[in-house]
Amino acid sequence: MIQKRDNIRNIAIIAHVDHGKTTLVDAMLKQTHAVKINAETTDLIMDSMDLERERGITIKAKNCSLVYKGIKINIVDTPGHADFGGEVERTLRMADGVLLLVDAKEGPMPQTKFVLKKAMELGLRAIVVINKIDKPYANVDEAVNKTFDLFVKLNATHHQLDFPIIYASGLRGLATDTPEELQAKLADANTPPDIAPLFESIINNIPAPEVDFDDSFTLQILALAYNNYKGRIGVGKVKFGKVKVGQQMMLVKADGKKTTAQVTSLQMYDGLKQVDIQEAEAGDIVALGGFEEIHIGDIVTDPEKPKTLPPVMIEPPTIKMTFGVNSAPGSGKEGKFCTSRNIRDRLEKELETNVALKVDGLDLGGDTFLVSGRGELHLCVLIETMRREGFCLQVGQPQVIYIEENGITMEPYETVYIDVPHEHQGIVIQELGKRGGEMQHMDSTLSSDVHAEYLIPTRGLLGLKNLLMTRTRGTVVINNLFDSYKPVHDIDLRDNEHGSLIAFEPGVSNPYGLDNAQDRGVLFIDPGVEVYEGMVVGKHSLETDLEVNVCKIKHKSNQRAVGSTDAVVLPPPVDVTLDFAVEYVGPDELVDITPKSIRIRKQVLSSMERKRTARKEANK
Repeated sequence: MIQKRDNIRNIAIIAHVDHGKTTLVDAMLKQTHAVKINAETTDLIMDSMDLERERGITIKAKNCSLVYKGIKINIVDTPGHADFGGEVERTLRMADGVLLLVDAKEGPMPQTKFVLKKAMELGLRAIVVINKIDKPYANVDEAVNKTFDLFVKLNATHHQLDFPIIYASGLRGLATDTPEELQAKLADANTPPDIAPLFESIINNIPAPEVDFDDSFTLQILALAYNNYKGRIGVGKVKFGKVKVGQQMMLVKADGKKTTAQVTSLQMYDGLKQVDIQEAEAGDIVALGGFEEIHIGDIVTDPEKPKTLPPVMIEPPTIKMTFGVNSAPGSGKEGKFCTSRNIRDRLEKELETNVALKVDGLDLGGDTFLVSGRGELHLCVLIETMRREGFCLQVGQPQVIYIEENGITMEPYETVYIDVPHEHQGIVIQELGKRGGEMQHMDSTLSSDVHAEYLIPTRGLLGLKNLLMTRTRGTVVINNLFDSYKPVHDIDLRDNEHGSLIAFEPGVSNPYGLDNAQDRGVLFIDPGVEVYEGMVVGKHSLETDLEVNVCKIKHKSNQRAVGSTDAVVLPPPVDVTLDFAVEYVGPDELVDITPKSIRIRKQVLSSMERKRTARKEANK
């Protein structure tokens, strides 16, 4: 018999990057005392990864819970970036409704559209939270209108279009039913945190789970965890029936393979912690242990009356990169894991939880692997995570993934959203036009910025962000969202090629050598840096490569010129971060990655070998 569990609500919080999602969750946890507040409690409690705190984004979906007026509210904090769509698409299945956070100044943004589209397709009801209304140039009415227009564009049902609205300041821990009431509270610096109207809206508008306790137990694994004592643990929402610790259950794999095992542990979320329980029932979000070979998408069900659920569908990857053993001189000195076996094992482990990732070449026994993901950020986060774990590797230039459809070669296209000051709009229009971008929309915002939307091939985006950041003096804001696959567009990207300054010999860079090189372009290194032959030490001002000797020392003589000085003034070099290196690297270059450093190098390090190869290509 189907009934409602009125004592529970399951919600997911979705928003664009930096719209205050994680901050709002912190306020909800603190005000219901779901976390213990003390001197060690930090902001952004849900951002548990160092990378999440540094980048200010949510990468991994996480679960927590709180209790308000006797009703348990399970919360899934989902990533806000489309590159981590693999996390979003599966974790939304745990929810019965969503909180959609919208910045009062920016309105609904590209990633908002991506995640909300997934929620609408699953038939979830949304509560719209207009956040940060105390920001300069905030326009609450415009944000609400744009949000409604977005719902219409996403073909929301009439029930979904009738969304309730809450006005909030996550930073102050305040939420109200009207913007006027919130403004009045914000004006008083002594107003205590109060987010009760948001909790009331969740209870009144998010449906309670409709469950059937008498049906066969069924749970789909939507996330994975690992415990040193309990082994692999599968996380998901119980769809039907009940389960107890010690009960025999069947694991149904995606390929139809079935195994039976005993449920050795059940855990439920209490605040941020997982607590052991003896029984779980339909509507609960639980972590279940007992199956050694459990993976995302698997079904755990009653072996006597097994049931199935729709498979977890993940959109295909659009960007690929080669991961290989680092062959740069001295690479083994800076990392703990430097062999192909180490890299292979790590990628196989990543595939277990990162469902949007694809790796080719794992079974070929080589030292190079082709890794495909949803975007540059998706792959960069994996690379940075491996680097911090002690891995030493090298990666190639990102390339788009083409597909064949009815005999036609198709390539991925993305919608690019750009906000830039008026004085730089000409540069943006010119550069996007050269890269095959088609303007879809342009208008001016209240802060005197130009907002433009383009449809552009993904390969036209490669290297674009660094270029526009330089040419607009760091004032441009770029967001992109995968649109669809379209027939290959004939664009000439030769104008976007760059030339590099290449170290001519190994040694240690010094001011005199760098002073000679800086006249030829922009430097990537400081004095006192150990370099090797074939290492890229800067960007040439022309589109051709140039070999320079940054280790050259000025030889002293016994003659002195009147008024001469040995002082050398060098400008600050470009900070070669992982994101910069991946965007910069050319087709004949690699990114040299170790736990201590990130460098750019030529695939062929030897100067003579590069010249010999160039002559062979010219004679063909």
